[in-house]
Amino acid sequence: MNIEVIKTLKAGDKLEPLTQKPISRSTLALFAGASGDHNPIHIDIDFAKSVGLDDVFAHGMLGMAYLGRFLTLFTDQKNLRSYSVRFSSITQVGAELKCSGKVTEIFEEKDEKFMQLELSATDQNNDVKLMGNAVIAI
Repeated sequence: MNIEVIKTLKAGDKLEPLTQKPISRSTLALFAGASGDHNPIHIDIDFAKSVGLDDVFAHGMLGMAYLGRFLTLFTDQKNLRSYSVRFSSITQVGAELKCSGKVTEIFEEKDEKFMQLELSATDQNNDVKLMGNAVIAI
């Protein structure tokens, strides 16, 4: 997003949401390889069933990566000052995560201006999977 447009935002304004493609088994396998997280609960359906689950589920960090992508489409990575999330519920195979954000505060500190964002990732059933916050320099 253009920095001049970002500067016009105020507390309460919502960011344009970003909906990801449905999470597939291939996505989970590729993310396991890229992240080094080969926990079988995410990639082995037999293992998932052996612990009482119907299926594997997405890595929490995959959802966090999707929210990170949402942020870096909004502003350059160099402007990101902090980013944190809290995992709310399991993200199933097939989930289409919608990443969204809202400006909660504009503030200045040490002659620099910042924007506080409230973030969330919800699935197609409006089940919140992740909630978070970010601070960006504007």
